[in-house]
Amino acid sequence: MRKQLVFVVLSLIAFGFAITSDANTYIVGDNSGWDISTNLDTWEQGKKFVVGDVLIFQYASTDSVCEVDQESFRACNTTNVINCFSDGNTSIPLTSPGERYFFCGNRLYCYSGMKLDVIVERNQSDTAEAPLSSVPETTESGGSKNDNPSTIVPSGVKSIYAGTNFVLMGLLGFWGVLISIV
Repeated sequence: MRKQLVFVVLSLIAFGFAITSDANTYIVGDNSGWDISTNLDTWEQGKKFVVGDVLIFQYASTDSVCEVDQESFRACNTTNVINCFSDGNTSIPLTSPGERYFFCGNRLYCYSGMKLDVIVERNQSDTAEAPLSSVPETTESGGSKNDNPSTIVPSGVKSIYAGTNFVLMGLLGFWGVLISIV
């Protein structure tokens, strides 16, 4: 009886974790990765990035990923970077709403389209707590690749749970082992 009660309680905790987590892990470019041959505009279409998501850049050792401001992004200016990574497997957490800009440190690759700007929206749970008036206003200059005005609109997010499922399954397996020992 004790084992069944422990299992039920742990299952409810795991279920609660699964339904409240809105964070996703995105591998930039999917199977193609962060590469000059990847169409990053197509990859980005239909994705909603929210605070808590993580971008994983996987690339060859000859490439890099740099985070820059909007002006440097537009000009492929590699002299004024916020962060630059060259480890071949870079994870970048999206920690606040707004627009983030990334490109390859090889300027020719940047000019050829190896660049990505993402609009990070508020997390669904943050949106419920924050009034709409706290959403930052955007400027006319925008910042998207097409020079269209960008907006940050809090909205309901339909999560993919790609990364969460693996964690959840691992936790359930771990709890199953613990329960069998008790």
